[in-house]
Amino acid sequence: MSGYASLEGKVALVTGGSRGIGAAISRELGSAGARVAVNYRSGKEPAEEIASEIGGIALAANVGDPAEAKELIERVESELGDIDVLVNNAGITRDTLIARMSDQEWEEVIETNLRGTFNTCRAVARKMLKRRSGAIVNLTSVVGIHGNPGQANYAASKAGIIGLTKALARELGSRGVRANAVAPGYISTELTDVLSEEIRGAILANTPMGRLGSPEDVAAAVRFLCSDEAAFITGDVLLVDGGLGM
Repeated sequence: MSGYASLEGKVALVTGGSRGIGAAISRELGSAGARVAVNYRSGKEPAEEIASEIGGIALAANVGDPAEAKELIERVESELGDIDVLVNNAGITRDTLIARMSDQEWEEVIETNLRGTFNTCRAVARKMLKRRSGAIVNLTSVVGIHGNPGQANYAASKAGIIGLTKALARELGSRGVRANAVAPGYISTELTDVLSEEIRGAILANTPMGRLGSPEDVAAAVRFLCSDEAAFITGDVLLVDGGLGM
């Protein structure tokens, strides 16, 4: 648990921490020595399994709701202590072309992905500022940088997270609080497992490393940005995409 990029003695909250990339991040932060709160909206069983595995806790909350996000932060503080590390991973997709996109499909994605990130960042900011320490890592996407057809809502939410992260870095930096973003490319999860061979082939053809990423690839980058080894890094967007976003 000690050594490079150690989080020994730190308290971490991972939103959307029970599946896919979020589960890998929860495990990685736990293996680094952090006491991890695994947040989930649905899927109580996998969240509790991961929490048990890493000696953390599992807490249900819809971070897109300001009141639930605030209560989540308070519960983590009550059960584990002040939050040193916040990782915003909770996100959804509602893909369709913009001409067919409903108000609900737009609003649901913006509420969960962007508003949820804002809600938790706002809820932890005051105490982090007071303590003059803290690390926030927000999960964005290469789609938020380059766009993608059929994902106007998702791309807008992820681009918004980049702007939010940079604003936070400027607001909080003088008090020793860092805010960074990680932008995964195409990662091998349940979402990419359903891609056709044609689409998968096109993605790999445009990825210099010639493979999909793994959730663990993303988790390792998140761990680094949460650690003291990244003490002079803030406002950055780290692409974990095998070169796809160049």
